Amino acid sequence: MPEERPTMPPVRLRTDAELARDALAAPLLARAVRLARWAEPGKPVASGGVLPESELRAAIELLGLSGDEDGPEHTAQAWQLAVDTGLVEIDESEEASGAAAAARSDGDGDGDGRGGGDGADGAAPLGDEFSALAISGEELRLITEGGPRDILDIWLDGFETVLADAAAPDLGDIAAQISEGGELDLDAIDWNPEEEAEFLDGVLGNLYLLTALDEEAAAASVPLPALAASMIVPEDMDEPTDDILEEVSEAMVRLDDQFRLLAPTGLIDYQPVDEALIQEVDGEGRIQEPETAEELEDEDVSRYGMVRLTPLGIYAVRARMIEAGIDAPAVGDLADKGADILLDALPGHPEPAAQAEAEQWLARRTPEEAARELLAAARGDDEGAPLRRLTCQQTLSLVGTEAEPALREVLDDRHLGGLARVWLAEHGVAGVPEPSEAMVFWLTVDTLAAQLATEGDSAELRDLVRGLVDQSGSFFDSAWRVDHPATAEVLEAMGRLHPDKQAAKEARKAAFKARSRA
Repeated sequence: MPEERPTMPPVRLRTDAELARDALAAPLLARAVRLARWAEPGKPVASGGVLPESELRAAIELLGLSGDEDGPEHTAQAWQLAVDTGLVEIDESEEASGAAAAARSDGDGDGDGRGGGDGADGAAPLGDEFSALAISGEELRLITEGGPRDILDIWLDGFETVLADAAAPDLGDIAAQISEGGELDLDAIDWNPEEEAEFLDGVLGNLYLLTALDEEAAAASVPLPALAASMIVPEDMDEPTDDILEEVSEAMVRLDDQFRLLAPTGLIDYQPVDEALIQEVDGEGRIQEPETAEELEDEDVSRYGMVRLTPLGIYAVRARMIEAGIDAPAVGDLADKGADILLDALPGHPEPAAQAEAEQWLARRTPEEAARELLAAARGDDEGAPLRRLTCQQTLSLVGTEAEPALREVLDDRHLGGLARVWLAEHGVAGVPEPSEAMVFWLTVDTLAAQLATEGDSAELRDLVRGLVDQSGSFFDSAWRVDHPATAEVLEAMGRLHPDKQAAKEARKAAFKARSRA
């Protein structure tokens, strides 16, 4: 049999148009687009598209980053993104090389076709020949003339390149290793490319899962220490050891660097770690730890870094998950599916997502059509039928009185007559016949079976069981006779859950009778 695909809870996505606007507003892509337009007439560059020093200075000024100490770095990153995504194309043909040399000669007046920079901050090194020409690429036209999906594809391409850079080792460490031995030793710089990429994917996956499970909580940022600990501290460890805490501290420093790089893409909202908290220990960065828990509570936790996925980030992480073979549904995926698929899927959704999914499904149908589809899918005596009927009832609660004819059609149905009466009563419909005692007991057993399937022996179910027995002292005398496949299972559960010993004993006796009767 094929392996079952990992499944994530569904997330709500913004429309493509909204996400495209977010992508264009992200600092890194916005700068890359401006630089691509600036390069449209043609800019002389070194091999590989590296900007000469004079052009880098002009680009920094164009982006309004002249007064920013990180301006050269931000500009070089934006230029690289423009090249990587095809917003800018590098022509290294002989004809382009001649045009580049001529342009440099005209611009510098020295005619040597060489830049005057020292290679700092992303510029071409001194003496490098400007043998290529940078021009605007086809993707730049898509930015203005393409649709939202075109823009998102360009943004995703850029995000992937930045993500790869974020998982790469520190350039200073690489330079040190090369200068010492002439060959790059990955073990010496303590970097495993697969492990590093997997760690970063895991962190983003945890943020995604938080968003999917609790939209309200996800609107607030996650403290970086908690996020790092979720990746490092074993689930069964009550109190982290000193070694584990040291690993968490190292991970926080690494994530701080990576998130600083990713934030301009628009993937995340990130408040960096206060640099005053970072100290060097044995040549590596460490986060100063509070001496006591009280000290941590007194201190502003945001100083240790805060992060959350943006709507654009949710879109991007989901796209990566799908590409990796993970089932990562979005709210609305079921809108064109049958009612049977909807009723099977909704119980696994977090409550806000379940309601949103049901609303989108209902919006594609008239209330009467939707009710008929749902009721037909809710029939059955199989093990999953009670939960389908409960989900059907919850979904029908979102439908207006226009669905009344469909509900009246099933009043005499053994599986559906009870829930139909409940719906009609809740909507104030007149002329609804009273249910028989047998129907009331059947609906009670069906509802309890559905609750057991979703919650198990929960406190809420315990309260429900106690309330049912308290309302009817002879409940178990009749309940064991109910012709429902789950009768014995429900009565056994009531025996486990009821706090009164005598009532629990009566429930177990009733369960035995039900099994003997079957």
